[in-house]
Amino acid sequence: MYEFLLALVIILSVLIIIAIMMQPSKQNSAASAFSGGAGELFGKQKARGFEAVMQRATAIMGATWMILLFLLAYLSSK
Repeated sequence: MYEFLLALVIILSVLIIIAIMMQPSKQNSAASAFSGGAGELFGKQKARGFEAVMQRATAIMGATWMILLFLLAYLSSK
């Protein structure tokens, strides 16, 4: 069981990295990285289409990843 969960965590880790890299960039230039981007952070525009799907998929995979890590920690303590 432990090895199976460990394999799932490794696979999910790779999928999360791919999902994050596939998300479109919200920065227009390198100079905008130093401006803080608070307007974009608290902006009222919602993600649409591909961007919304990627955000939701990343959030679901991240939550699943955390749950699996807690299960692995529990199993390794026994």
